[in-house]
Amino acid sequence: MLFAHTEPAGGAPLEDLIPASIVAIIALVILGALGVAHRSGRLKLLPRLAGVAERTTGVPGWASLPASLTGLSLLVAVFGFYWDVAMHIDNGRDPGPFANPAHFFIIFGLAGIALGGYLALLLGAPAAMKTAVRVRDGWHAPLGAILLMVCGIIALLGFPLDDVWHRIFGQDVTLWGPTHLQMIGGASLSTLSLWALVVEARTSNEGKALPPPRWKLATIGVNETIYAGAFLVGLSTVQGEFDYSVPQFRLLFHPVLLMLAAGAGLVAARIRLGRGGALKAALVFLVLRGLLSLLVGPVFGRTTLHMPLYLVEAAVVELVALKWDTERQLSFGALCGAGIGTIGLAAEWAWSHVWMTIPWPAELLPEGVLFGVAAGIAGGLLGGFIGRALSPDRPQQRASGWMAAATAGAILFVLAYPLPISSDVDASARVALEETRTGLVHATVEPQPADALEDVEWLNVTSWQGGGSIVTGLEPTGDGTYRTEDPVPVTGDWKTLIRLHQGSSIMALPIYLPEDQAVGAPEVPAQLRFERDFVLDKKLLLREAKTTDAWLSYVAYWVLGAIVLTWVGVLGWGLRRLRTSGNPRARRPRARGQVVAPAN
Repeated sequence: MLFAHTEPAGGAPLEDLIPASIVAIIALVILGALGVAHRSGRLKLLPRLAGVAERTTGVPGWASLPASLTGLSLLVAVFGFYWDVAMHIDNGRDPGPFANPAHFFIIFGLAGIALGGYLALLLGAPAAMKTAVRVRDGWHAPLGAILLMVCGIIALLGFPLDDVWHRIFGQDVTLWGPTHLQMIGGASLSTLSLWALVVEARTSNEGKALPPPRWKLATIGVNETIYAGAFLVGLSTVQGEFDYSVPQFRLLFHPVLLMLAAGAGLVAARIRLGRGGALKAALVFLVLRGLLSLLVGPVFGRTTLHMPLYLVEAAVVELVALKWDTERQLSFGALCGAGIGTIGLAAEWAWSHVWMTIPWPAELLPEGVLFGVAAGIAGGLLGGFIGRALSPDRPQQRASGWMAAATAGAILFVLAYPLPISSDVDASARVALEETRTGLVHATVEPQPADALEDVEWLNVTSWQGGGSIVTGLEPTGDGTYRTEDPVPVTGDWKTLIRLHQGSSIMALPIYLPEDQAVGAPEVPAQLRFERDFVLDKKLLLREAKTTDAWLSYVAYWVLGAIVLTWVGVLGWGLRRLRTSGNPRARRPRARGQVVAPAN
C-alpha cells in the first residue's frame, strides 16, 4: 500500500500527512474565497495595498505588490534550500518531513512565490496592455502573473510528489533527484518570471506615466539589478552538489553548469541593464551567496557552502559590449559566450584550486575545455534570447527558428553527455587504519592493480552524515600506497568511503558504514586491515534506494518529463509574448541579423 506505515527511509508517516493536507485544503479555500471577494468588489484591501506599493516604488501596484512579496519569498526559500542540503549532508535523512526546520522555510518560500503570482492575477492588468492575458470579460492578467504561478505551483507540487517518490523508490539523498530538481527549478526560474513581471509593468503605458517613487528604499522590491543577480543565483543552484563537495555525478558537469549559468545570466543582465549590468549582477550574486555561506556554515555550524566567482566572466561581457552592439542580442550573446567559455573558464579553473574542495585537475582535459566552450556559447545565446525578451521597448535582432532549436539542442547535448556513469574500474584496495585518537584514523591505501588510482578526476576519502562532513585527499607516499591527508571518523553514524572518479566511472570503497535497520543494510566495520573491492559509488551513497520494476521507473520519469516540458513551454511562450509586446513588426520576416526598432 502506497500510504501504509513507512520506515524513516520511506515516505512521510500518516500522522504528518493528514494534518498537512488539512492545512493545505483550508489555505486553498481561504485564498479562493478572498479571490472571489476581491473580483466581486467586496474586498478593498488588495487595491489599497497595491496603491501604497505603487506610490512608494513608482511601479504599477499590480506588479510592485506581488513582486515585493515574491522577492521576500525567494530569499526565504533559497535560505531554506541551502540549509536543508547542508543538514542532509551532515546528518543524513530526516525522521519526518516536519522534523527538519529548513523544510518550513522552503515550504513558506515556495508558497509565497505561488501566492505572489496569484496576487498579480487577482489584481489584474490594464486590458489595453499588449502582454495582458484575458481571463474573462473585464479581467486581464499580467503575463508575469501566469509565469510566476506556473513556477510556484510546479515547485510546490514537488513536495507531495517527493513523498510519493520516496515511498516507491526510497529516499534519494542527492540534490539531483527528479522531484528535488522540480522544486529547485521552480524556485530558480521564478526569478526570471519575477523579472518579466516588472519589465512588463515598466514597459506598459501605465508604467511610463507614473511619478517617481516616494521612498527609494522601497524600490529594492522592484530593482532589476537585484533580479539579475537573483537570476544568476537561481541558475547556479544546480551546482549545489559540487558547492558542498559531495558530488554524485561526473566532475565534467561542474564547468558545464557554471559556463551555462554565466552565459545565460550575465549576458541577459548586460542586455537589459546596460553598461555595468553584468558586473552588477555578479556582485549581487556574490553578496547573496556570500551571506548564505556565512549563515549556513559559521553561524549554523553546517558544512561550508562554496561558490563560483563569475567576476571574470562579467568583465568579459562588459569588454565585448564596448566593441559590439548589445542591440544585436544574439550575436552579442554568442561572442560573450565564446569569451566566457575560454577566459572565464580559465579563471574558474584557477578559482577551483583556491576555494573548491574538489579542484578541477588536468585529467579533466580536454573534455573540460571542449564542453566548457560549448556550454559558454550555448549559455551566451540563451542569455541573448532572454535579454532580447526582457527588452521589448528596444531594437531587436531577429533570428530564424533554427537558431533557437540549435541553442536548445546544444544545451541538451552538453547536459546529456556527462550523464552516463559506468563502473568500468575493476579494482580493489588493501587498507590499513592507524588510530590517531578515539574514533579517528589515518588510512593507508594500496590499490590492486597498482595503477588503479592514477589519472583520476578526483580521489579522496569522504566522511558524511555523522554530524558533519569531511573530504580529505589521498596523497601518494612513493612506495605504491596512498595516505589520507587528515584523519577521518569511523564510528557512530559516520559513513566513510574512498571515492574515485576516473573517466565516466565513479567508484567507491567503504572504510566504515553503520548498520541501517530501516533499509536492512548491515554494518561495514572499520577493521585495522582489510581488502575490499571498489563498487559503483551510488550503491554506497544511496543505500536507501529501493529496487523497483523498470516500468514503474519509466512511468515516473515520463510524468516528470511531461511536467518539465509543459513548464519550459509556458516560459518560452511567455518570453516570446513579452518580446513582441513592444514591437508590432517583430513577427515579420526580414533579413538575417537585421535590427528593427520598436514602433512609436
